[in-house]
Amino acid sequence: MISKLPRWVEYGAFVLAFVAGNVNAVGLMGFQHQSISHLSGTATLLGTGLASGTFNNAMHLLGVLLSFLCGAAISGLFLSSGALKLGRHYDSLLVLEGSLLLLSIYFLNNGSLLGHYTASAACGLQNALVSTYSGAVVRTTHVTGIFTDLGLMLGAKLRGAGFDRRKALLFILIIFGFILGGALGAYLFSQWQFFALGLPAGMCLILALGYRIYRVAALQKLRAS
Repeated sequence: MISKLPRWVEYGAFVLAFVAGNVNAVGLMGFQHQSISHLSGTATLLGTGLASGTFNNAMHLLGVLLSFLCGAAISGLFLSSGALKLGRHYDSLLVLEGSLLLLSIYFLNNGSLLGHYTASAACGLQNALVSTYSGAVVRTTHVTGIFTDLGLMLGAKLRGAGFDRRKALLFILIIFGFILGGALGAYLFSQWQFFALGLPAGMCLILALGYRIYRVAALQKLRAS
């Protein structure tokens, strides 16, 4: 059960899903209709590119996949496990994610494909920030697994099993955050082009600061008790 889930996790998951939806919308509208926050479509395009003989495009897509992998590896380097726990270096990783997105703005506005790779690395880093919490899989850069888990919970409820409302709320917040982020990302791209990535970059930096303040206050309270 996830009944002891701290509130900061729910808020953080919503914001991160919003960030990912925003980045993915910019990717779909500005990166040749290419998903950035998840890799299923990119892997499929890689396969079709290889089959059709468009190897230059296939190599680019392979670079996007490997960049996502590298971003996840960076999270693995900083974090000793996938379990969510206060005190880990989430703030440092969020600063790095925001910095990668700012680099993406620079590269993309200068016509460089490196912007695709830095954006993909940022999403890979974010997706690996948290794997599980109290048995709940927490992914914030795509919602396929979230819809699947929520559907499983509803099916179990229909056959008379228990229903964890707190876990369901977490999943709904992630879904809503991703959709809202995508909607705003699409609008901002129509107005600002690749500068639209400045919003998710700034949100990562603000979230990092908020987490650092919360972590310090919680540790001080723990020492005082």
